[in-house]
Amino acid sequence: MNKTKVLFLCTGNSFRSQMAEALLRKHAGERFEVFSAGTHPKGIHPYTRQVMSEIGEDLAGHYSKDVKEFLGNHHFGYVITLCSDAEQNCPTTFLGVSHRLHWGFDDPASVQGIEAEKLEKGRQVRDQIDARIREWIRDPMFAADGSAAS
Repeated sequence: MNKTKVLFLCTGNSFRSQMAEALLRKHAGERFEVFSAGTHPKGIHPYTRQVMSEIGEDLAGHYSKDVKEFLGNHHFGYVITLCSDAEQNCPTTFLGVSHRLHWGFDDPASVQGIEAEKLEKGRQVRDQIDARIREWIRDPMFAADGSAAS
């Protein structure tokens, strides 16, 4: 069975897209080949690893990738942007993209304050992304192969 390829895209590929990649792989890795990238990759934020490890997800092997690594190399069933900057700056040259979706989430890396406040925002966004992914893969309009039902 060919898995539907999904690319999660945000600006830095440091927080939101890394979490989305791991969470979709956790919930439906048998159905999807999952990737993440950034329009301007920054390296994985240390709190990303921490908030994901709190739910048993190890991000070992994850690293920030530039979206340019994927242009012309993959045919994605879905490109899902997770911030307005990525939505506006997402390359339009992806070949064979069946669906482009936008799921906007706050940037946990931009939170100002003490460590506890930053971690809490990371947990909130992690849980929001997790809920959105679970909703998406349970949608009755969603075919078993990961493509949108006609």
